[in-house]
Amino acid sequence: MNFFDAQDQARRSTRRLVFVYVLATVAIVMVVTAIVGFALQMFSGLPPGNQTGTLAVTALITTLFIVGSSLYKTSRLSAGGGQVAIDMGGTLVPTSVQDPLRRRLRNVVEEMAIASGVPVPEIYVLEEEQGINAFAAGFSPSDAAVAVTRGTLERLDRDELQGVIAHEFSHILNGDMKLNVRLMGVLFGIMAIGLIGRFVLRGTYRTGNFLTSRNRVHPGVLVVGAGLAILGAIGVFFARMIKAGVSRQREFLADASAVQFTRQSGGISGALKKIGGFGAGSRINATDPEEVSHMLFGSGAKLTGLFATHPPLVERIQALDPSFTETDFPRVDLHQRNVVVESLADTDSQQVAFAGTVTTAIASGGTKILADSIAETVGRPRNEHVEFARDLRLSIPETLYHAAHSSEFAYLLALALILDRSGKVTDRQFTLVQEQLGAQRAQLVHRYYDELAATGAEYRLPLLEIAFPALKLRPATELSYLESLTTRLIEIDGEIELFEFCFYRIMISNLSRAINPTGKHPARRSNRKQLQSAAIDLLRILADYGHDTDADRSAAFEQGLATLGAWAVGAEFNSKREHTITILSQCLDILLGLNSKGQTSLLRALSATAAHDGKLSIAEAELVRAVCATLNYPLPPILVYR
Repeated sequence: MNFFDAQDQARRSTRRLVFVYVLATVAIVMVVTAIVGFALQMFSGLPPGNQTGTLAVTALITTLFIVGSSLYKTSRLSAGGGQVAIDMGGTLVPTSVQDPLRRRLRNVVEEMAIASGVPVPEIYVLEEEQGINAFAAGFSPSDAAVAVTRGTLERLDRDELQGVIAHEFSHILNGDMKLNVRLMGVLFGIMAIGLIGRFVLRGTYRTGNFLTSRNRVHPGVLVVGAGLAILGAIGVFFARMIKAGVSRQREFLADASAVQFTRQSGGISGALKKIGGFGAGSRINATDPEEVSHMLFGSGAKLTGLFATHPPLVERIQALDPSFTETDFPRVDLHQRNVVVESLADTDSQQVAFAGTVTTAIASGGTKILADSIAETVGRPRNEHVEFARDLRLSIPETLYHAAHSSEFAYLLALALILDRSGKVTDRQFTLVQEQLGAQRAQLVHRYYDELAATGAEYRLPLLEIAFPALKLRPATELSYLESLTTRLIEIDGEIELFEFCFYRIMISNLSRAINPTGKHPARRSNRKQLQSAAIDLLRILADYGHDTDADRSAAFEQGLATLGAWAVGAEFNSKREHTITILSQCLDILLGLNSKGQTSLLRALSATAAHDGKLSIAEAELVRAVCATLNYPLPPILVYR
């Protein structure tokens, strides 16, 4: 299953969830109304004809309560994945963390984000949890959070931790994370009706024995309370069934994806084995484990059979290590602590040499092979991408690495990343920065710009991804100002370079999703003709900017059209550079509405256009990645020969 198919499956699961939710709500309303009607008939003495109004009000109140409970929970979760982690007792791991265990966690998460082509998520530790567990939460990669328990930090080695984090990134990339958060909100409404029943019954006990004349409670109230409590238990039963049906198979897929990411099954299987051999297992105590069990790495609670949200632990391990038996679980001491020494860049001040030339097996072999290879990696980073990400992270110049992790300096680095690369208007841009931010900050921007110019293009998107958590820490007013200032910088000469626009759009769209995870973002419904025109225009822009001669541009455009197939027959290449950014902005908004088949075809066409001669330069590869990022395609680094 590729990335686009996984996203489609998640959307289908969401639609099924909504359908089941509606059926469950209708059924609960009918049963609650029937219980109240029975109580009225048995104890009120009112004739059936006089009960209609009461029953109608009961049905309305029950409906409003269920829907309102779901909306309340969903609204609380709409603050993003970080809110879920905080509600579970999570503590944010700062970007400049010094503790070796938490530094190792941040390094692993950053490497996986760079390898996946997504912003670095917020990172939390559940400090009070001894069990080995983790989860990812959020509505999109832009507002995602990854959380691990203290037991995970202290008892897993780096390979095992990397396997767990790779598993969680699979949930982020496949759309499971968004589905899991919605599941929490929807099921809360279904289960909440039982809370009323328990509240009513608790109230009867507090008022005394309802059979005595003193503090007598009307029997009808007791019947209603008992009925609602029983109905709540039934709601919990079906909620468990829904969660198990949605999440169980996706855990197997996430385990398999983690092996693909890291090219070794020992890491994730080792983590699972330690869960089985550890007294605390994967238990979660800080919150109701049943509410969050479907989104955890381990089950977090003892739910088995039809209610299990995860496959049996032994089955998960045997899928990775067929020789494993239940007697092979290692013994994990409660007091064991996995000691590590890992600096912020793994090497303190020593910089690891990073090859000036990036190599990989997909660097050549013909346009079709290259286009297919790139398309297959979307949402599916492989081990070479993870290794590349670690090498790249280790080799980032210390000044840039520090800036990316600083809430004070990350926004200055963001400005440096979008400045004109040709140097034609940088003097005017630096003047504007100095006018707006002062001489000292302008000097820092200039310093970052100079260091970026001395590094390869392959560092730019990863630096933006690493800087994202620090940017999110800034107040909303400052982020709004950053958006305004970057707009002025890229428009300062009346011409906007393609790279400038792509970086600007990536930064702004990710920040807007992080600030408002469930808000409306540009993805409008378009007809076939509009989608066709937008796809052709995008290929035309890439061919124009990615090649030096008119002949190469025309040939690259034709190659992209051929990859799109009959859908794009008859289009001609004609450069419209004076309108490029306006056209590109419109194209991206329209193409966000493509279905999975159209997205796959477009990605292959983009790759073929950039590499019509069967190879890619670093600049062409980063251009394709930047466009894909604006289209929300999590494309890993394209590893190519210079």
